[in-house]
Amino acid sequence: MREWADYTIEEAGGRTTLVVTGPLLVSTIGKLDAALRTVEGPVQFVDISKAAPIDTVGAWVIHRFAEEQQAEVLGASEQAEILIDTVTGSASAEPISPVLDRLITRVPEQVGTFVTGAVHEGKHNLGFLGAVIMAFAGVIRHPSRFRLRAVVHQMELVGVTSLPIIGLMSFLIGIVIAQQGAVQLAQFGAETLTVNLVGRITLRELGVLMTAIMVAGRSGSAFAAQLGTMKLTEEIDAMRTIGVSPMEALVVPRILAAVIMMPLLGFYSACMGILGGAVLADVSLGIPFLTFLSRIQEVVPVYDFYVGMAKAPVFGLIVAMAGCYQGLRVEGNAEEVGTRTTKAVVQAIFMVIVLDAFFAIFFTKIGWA
Repeated sequence: MREWADYTIEEAGGRTTLVVTGPLLVSTIGKLDAALRTVEGPVQFVDISKAAPIDTVGAWVIHRFAEEQQAEVLGASEQAEILIDTVTGSASAEPISPVLDRLITRVPEQVGTFVTGAVHEGKHNLGFLGAVIMAFAGVIRHPSRFRLRAVVHQMELVGVTSLPIIGLMSFLIGIVIAQQGAVQLAQFGAETLTVNLVGRITLRELGVLMTAIMVAGRSGSAFAAQLGTMKLTEEIDAMRTIGVSPMEALVVPRILAAVIMMPLLGFYSACMGILGGAVLADVSLGIPFLTFLSRIQEVVPVYDFYVGMAKAPVFGLIVAMAGCYQGLRVEGNAEEVGTRTTKAVVQAIFMVIVLDAFFAIFFTKIGWA
């Protein structure tokens, strides 16, 4: 059974002494700490000769009480004296929470810090893009430096191993689009237009967009974590030392793999979304499965497919560059790996959505709406 620290109060010669007994440890000090806060005093002495063992938390509790009561600590062992002196020397009168500046000055300061940081981040991104272009140019000038096996390996990691999750996600999204679209179109007696809705939105937008988001969360984060760990363990510095370009050996294969696999994954995602919509239509709307698929070919313009496939490699480039860039920016400690990995995913998803909006406006202007 655990022995708790406790206290008694003794009166002698007009002086009050608080006698502490039991172990003054973090695991046994809880009840004593709460009890000491209710002592009204005044207390002239605190006797800890019967209290042992003691740790830093116990020493802090005794020091705090003695300081509040302006009491003298008696009977301290050598270890207790060292610990009490240590916590006494580390005491600070500073407020626990920092004093905030006035709102009228704090907001502009934070906005300025954010803008300055964004400018610096933009400069670093631009420099990284230039380094990537130079790495590709170097590989083109010297084809023997092209790492085909590394590209194939990354294509497997980015594409093949992500087929189950992307397929399941797209299939379920196709079901949701068909079900929600049918409910709204039923108000106008146009349930058959569900085929148009599912076909166009999956081939043109959601197939590629959702795939890019999934790849950003899955492969983009992996790129950042892998390169960040290599940066911390100085593997990248070792590669430079032996004359191997980290950009050519690590970044180029990952970017190529993402750019090549994104159109294939986007098309696969669109097909799975259409299959999900066809299943829902067959079960709930009375549209036969094969009829749904044949109608897709009739009602979906071929340029919707071209629009989706044109966006896919750009999204792959953005996701891979964000992951590699943030991974190579890791410095200091392991915590930075997690921070940069999070930034890679957020940056990639943000840029993908922004670019998708620009693509939507562009294709509308050229008549591919």
